[in-house]
Amino acid sequence: MISTFALDSTVLQEGLCTTCGACQGLCPYWDCVKGRTITYFECQRQDGRCQRFCPRMPVDLKALMEKAFPGENIIPEIGPFRSLLLTRAADPDIRAGSQHGGTVTALMELALREGLIDSAVLTKSKNTLDPEGVLVTDPDKVRQCSGSSFQIAPALAQLNRALADDRCHKIGVVGTPCKTLALYKMRYDPLPDNDNHAGNIGLILGLFCGWGLDWDGIRSLTEKYADAGSVTHADIPPSKYHSYEIRAGEKTVSVNLDEVTPLVRNACHYCADMTCEFSDLSVGGARSKDGWDVDKGWNQVIVRTKLGQDLIELAKAKGVLEFKEVPDTALDKIKSASSGKKRTAMRYLHEKYGSESLGYLQPSADWLKTITD
Repeated sequence: MISTFALDSTVLQEGLCTTCGACQGLCPYWDCVKGRTITYFECQRQDGRCQRFCPRMPVDLKALMEKAFPGENIIPEIGPFRSLLLTRAADPDIRAGSQHGGTVTALMELALREGLIDSAVLTKSKNTLDPEGVLVTDPDKVRQCSGSSFQIAPALAQLNRALADDRCHKIGVVGTPCKTLALYKMRYDPLPDNDNHAGNIGLILGLFCGWGLDWDGIRSLTEKYADAGSVTHADIPPSKYHSYEIRAGEKTVSVNLDEVTPLVRNACHYCADMTCEFSDLSVGGARSKDGWDVDKGWNQVIVRTKLGQDLIELAKAKGVLEFKEVPDTALDKIKSASSGKKRTAMRYLHEKYGSESLGYLQPSADWLKTITD
């Protein structure tokens, strides 16, 4: 057992905090200020939600995955797998305001309208900057959270508050890999005396994620090239473009990625999950032979669970999503990219803790080495 102070020293001070918000929302000791998690006081509690559910506290990924996805086909590189799809929202208004194809927005609207969930924890940003977690109960307000920010918001603080709200019994969540890992730790390793109604966590939609960016740094970079108040979109095209795109009004500015990579948060170097393996559905930007001009209007979706598959089938029946053929090489490309991120994380962890250690991933060392060899 460890105290909150030990969590501060082993996660926060070591630069491993992802700012997911799992430690926030209910506890007065933890907070987030402009993308930085802070602790106000030392707490001597020997076991609590903050350390139990933090995605950067020790976790046996293999054991958790087997517990959370019994009977599912597990592809070592990318986790539970039922199918790979290329989809986009059928509604052009959703697509116009979304990062890529609008699949996540369309699915969350559908889940709320059909009563599959009664609320959703989403992330809402201001012109791609300063994102915050919000609780949405009205499907008509989901679109206000469309689009992406490359800053990581402590959205799970909002979830913690929602779980304590008697009005929320089926909560959907959209999150990056660090956040969804915390969700599965809540579900499958709860505190016996205080699970905070973790059973009310319902549908989980994961987002493919390479890394998040320093809040102050990306704001400064954005303001260097555009009026931050007029920015409507930010994106990173495929690697061959080596750029970061900022859209302001009718103008799109392409920034050399060399200006962006120094802003990658230190904690992201230690993340071994690109495809959000702990989720019902994982969604990212499409990659196909059609090229970036077409792909940026579509999503690739990994279906992981029956719940996720049922939602996709409902979306198809209702005409909420459009589908197109998946290239034969698509799955192998995702597996290769995901393995690359795992190798990078292992390299950084070896450098930090020694050649024989994987830090917070240590219980899964042999499993990860098998995947990346």
